[in-house]
Formats: sequence, C-alpha cells, structure tokens
Amino acid sequence: MTATMNAPTPVRAPWHLWVVGIVAILWNGFGAYDYVCTNVQGDAYMRSVGMNDAQIAYFHAMPAWMTAVWAVGVWGGVLGGLMLLLRSKWALHVFAASLIAFVLSLVYAYGLSNGGEVMGQQVMIMQGVILASCLFFVWYARRVTQQGLLR
Repeated sequence: MTATMNAPTPVRAPWHLWVVGIVAILWNGFGAYDYVCTNVQGDAYMRSVGMNDAQIAYFHAMPAWMTAVWAVGVWGGVLGGLMLLLRSKWALHVFAASLIAFVLSLVYAYGLSNGGEVMGQQVMIMQGVILASCLFFVWYARRVTQQGLLR
C-alpha cells in the first residue's frame, strides 16, 4: 500500500454549514453595522432608527466596558460565521464568547441599569430573538464540531 491510499478522505462541507455560516455573517453583520453607525454617526443615526431622547441618553450613559461587551458580541458573531465557512473549530469558541457578551449586556440592561424601562417592550422582544440566534449558533457550531466537520 502506498501512503496516499492510507490518507483520510477529506469530509465535504454539507450544504447547511454554508447556509448557517452565511446567515450568521448577515445576521451578525447587521449588529456590527448598528454598532459602527451608533459609534460613528451618534445621535443622528440613533434618531434615524427611531430612538427617543431618553433612549439616546441611556446609550450615552453606558460605561465604556459595555461598549466593549457590545463589540465582542457583534464582531464575535461575524467572526464566528466566517470561521464556520472556513471550517475552523474555533467557531464554537467565538460564538460562545459572543453569547457570553450578549448575556452580559442583558445583565447590565435589566439588572444594573434601567435599560429595560428606557428601551421598552419592542427592544425586549428583539433581544429575545437575538438571544435565540446566539444560542442556535453555539448549538450548531458545537454539533458540527462533534461531527468532525470543523478542524
């Protein structure tokens, strides 16, 4: 037998890995877009998305560490999606970091500040959707890692 006959056959990426990776990039890419616009365009952007004066003041009062947590959450999600497409096992760790960052932002908003009151029920619903997506991406990355699809 030759060495090439014993070499493992590479496992082809299933279609769903591509779909989930692209959806992760697009979904988290919107969060990254929001992050950039909020930090670059400031009040003008926040007003353009319908925020009122109290909500804008809430954002201005956020501590710097919360801005860092927000950055880890959104950029981690984008990076996790890219790592899925690259079939890197680090996708799971990056998605997990993104999830942890999002949970920390919820702790701040609902436990350490009056964010829930200021931002309103519509934002709370959206945060539920974001939490569900974070949990899905972590679950999916763990599943494909266990299946040996990520290396």
